Amino acid sequence: MTQLDTRSVHAGRDDLTALGVHVPPIDLSTTYPLPTVDTGGASYDALAQGKGPDGGSLVYQRLWNPTVARFETALAELEHTDGAVAFGSGMAALTACLLATVAAGRPHVIAVRPIYGGSDHLLSTGLLGTTVSWARPTEIAEAIRPDTGLVILETPANPTVELVDIAAAVRQAGDVPVLVDSTFATPVLQQPARHGASLVLHSATKYLGGHGDVMGGVVAANQDWVSRLRQIRAVTGGLLHPLAAYELHRGLQTLPVRVRAQQATAAKVADWLCAQPAVEQVYYPGLNDPLELIGRQQSGPGAVVAFTVEGGFAAAAQVAAALRLITHAVSLGGVDTLIQHPAALTHRLVDPSAKPSDALLRLSLGLEDPEDLTADLLQAFTQVRRQDA
Repeated sequence: MTQLDTRSVHAGRDDLTALGVHVPPIDLSTTYPLPTVDTGGASYDALAQGKGPDGGSLVYQRLWNPTVARFETALAELEHTDGAVAFGSGMAALTACLLATVAAGRPHVIAVRPIYGGSDHLLSTGLLGTTVSWARPTEIAEAIRPDTGLVILETPANPTVELVDIAAAVRQAGDVPVLVDSTFATPVLQQPARHGASLVLHSATKYLGGHGDVMGGVVAANQDWVSRLRQIRAVTGGLLHPLAAYELHRGLQTLPVRVRAQQATAAKVADWLCAQPAVEQVYYPGLNDPLELIGRQQSGPGAVVAFTVEGGFAAAAQVAAALRLITHAVSLGGVDTLIQHPAALTHRLVDPSAKPSDALLRLSLGLEDPEDLTADLLQAFTQVRRQDA
């Protein structure tokens, strides 16, 4: 088997030479010619039930699109799963997984905090007919009920980048499928299916796209889950647009190079933050890995760093506003460095008992020179200190 860097460049492109092209074609068709009524109907049945086209008509973009399928094939190859299903956003992808559990008559979900604030809010509201039990990683087994359909965890976790032992969670879950949100790690650093996870979720908007200009979500899984999720996507319309699929597929080619470079910068910035008087605590797996998962589950600590500042919310807000090079904005995983205040933004709707500290800032490192980033942080810390003097 070829190495991940090679697969990232070539996955989903095996047929290009035979087609006589060098880059994948983009199919923007919303509808497709039907040979006959009978064959069109048979194709519609197959696609609406989550099956592939199998040589039949593609019928309609909501049911199947070749450009989207190429991205899915590539991502599945990187994640070592049977297949993948792409959606219009990460939340649409999670929604499909939850709808599948409800449809199967097992609406109870066990979730491990912290997770992305949008995921936390969706589970807490029960909007899709699910009920949730929040559990620590070591409490999964005791939280399982007869109607438990899914265990959800995120590692590294948003926003404090805590790591969860996937294999241990899978052992506790037993026959209950485990969904791992692996957005922060990407397939470059972690392949959850290799540790027993049934579903691997990515907000493709982040590292997979990598440039802050495309939105999408994707779930990699075995064939049974792929069929179920395709069916849900077909009937609910949560599809990924072909242009977005093309951009995400292209993003995979540079993913390993970007993630490793961003990770190297994150390690330097995390070390620098540890020495700053204005910083109370730094959260980064490269500094603190109590379960020793780096090297065993995850090949590196990643490119997201969180830290708390002295002075609480006021100081954190002032630091974010004082930065000049680093952009104050939500999201992560792009080529430029972003900083945001989780408690006030992405995790605003999380229950107060589980909300991140008001003094916490999350930093997603980009491809800038680390010395320029630390200089920007230093001037922001200095400016806040002067204001408080």
